[in-house]
Amino acid sequence: MDDESGNVAAEIFGKPDPIFEQKTLVDVDHVPQPERIVGRDDEIRALSMQLRSAIDGESPENVVIYGETGTGKSLVAKHVSTVAESMAEGVRIGTAYIDCSDDDTETQAVSHIARKLNDEDQTGVSVPEMGLSKSVYYTRLYTILDELYDVVLIILDEADMQADDGLLMSLSRSRETGKTDCRVGVVAISNKVRWAENLNDRVKSSLQPRELNFHSYDANQLRSILEHRRDAFRDGVLEDGVIQLSAALAAQDHGDARQAIDILRNAGMLAQQQDSETVTEKHVREARREAEKDRFHDLIGGLTVQKKTTLAAVTTLHKQTGRDEFPTGDIYAAYADLCEVIGVEPRTERRVRDFVRNLAFLDVLDARKDNQGRAGGITIYAGLQPAHDLEIVHEIAMTDDRFANVDESTTTLSE
Repeated sequence: MDDESGNVAAEIFGKPDPIFEQKTLVDVDHVPQPERIVGRDDEIRALSMQLRSAIDGESPENVVIYGETGTGKSLVAKHVSTVAESMAEGVRIGTAYIDCSDDDTETQAVSHIARKLNDEDQTGVSVPEMGLSKSVYYTRLYTILDELYDVVLIILDEADMQADDGLLMSLSRSRETGKTDCRVGVVAISNKVRWAENLNDRVKSSLQPRELNFHSYDANQLRSILEHRRDAFRDGVLEDGVIQLSAALAAQDHGDARQAIDILRNAGMLAQQQDSETVTEKHVREARREAEKDRFHDLIGGLTVQKKTTLAAVTTLHKQTGRDEFPTGDIYAAYADLCEVIGVEPRTERRVRDFVRNLAFLDVLDARKDNQGRAGGITIYAGLQPAHDLEIVHEIAMTDDRFANVDESTTTLSE
């Protein structure tokens, strides 16, 4: 390393951060203090009522919490269970939070739960991260529960990501089947409103969950959430309108608190990178665009080339015609033209309709059926979801290497 390079790094590390005072306050995964939880009093009250029995040493209700991403489901579940644990007098309550998108098999999940709840010095029970059979992990978990707790509250975030219903079945029936004397309450969290309806009938009968639905935040609530994070920044660096705009943009999209916080944080990061002394509305708009690009890259970046080509055909038709939607016949013609341009063998029109349905399931496209009677039959119309940014979705759809040589200025798709 030469002296100049070393001096540059030392100069950066030696200066105080010009934008952020407590940057962790705008980390998406940061769990705020209770006074910073905004707009969820009703949900906190409802969940507390369902879990109230726990602090008396009785069995809490099992609860399923629904709601879109960023509506405070995990935050409220963690908060309420922590308060229950702290307020219990003479009742040993334990809590365990598991993200089922990480621990998506029953064995992984029960291993994680056991490790979360264990105190090896007291139980003498060892719980390795892996290497034991599912039944052995359950045996050790039940030993831990009987040794340490009267009641446990187990939060299963992204519960629909579990490979099957085995975990819910085992936990909900653990006391009934004599596996443990501890009373177990399950709080299952899902973005899918109808997830619990598809559970095995035996699981539904055993679980008998109470259901809570968390609605999206409105712009005022998002603004209040961000105001409670204002002290993440140094005094005076946020220009007037930055918090209001961050909240308004997130409210327009999904009412997602995580998105609002992420936009504000990234706006600060952009200001920092650009050596700006203040965070402006321009930084907010740039941050929102980058966040949208990241979101769509996660959503559609891993699609097959056939699905990306279908999506690229739709976005190209939008760009060339300005229309809101297209019959699948037009989409297929554009898709086939694009396949020829990039040298990909086109699939059948029926298969492309399946691709359209899949993209609609992912909420990328908006699809509808139009029944034109006996003479016309049924036609499927599809177009980009109105809330999505056409340029961003088109850019991500065209990221496959096969599109590298496509000249969009000269490529005209038939419709």
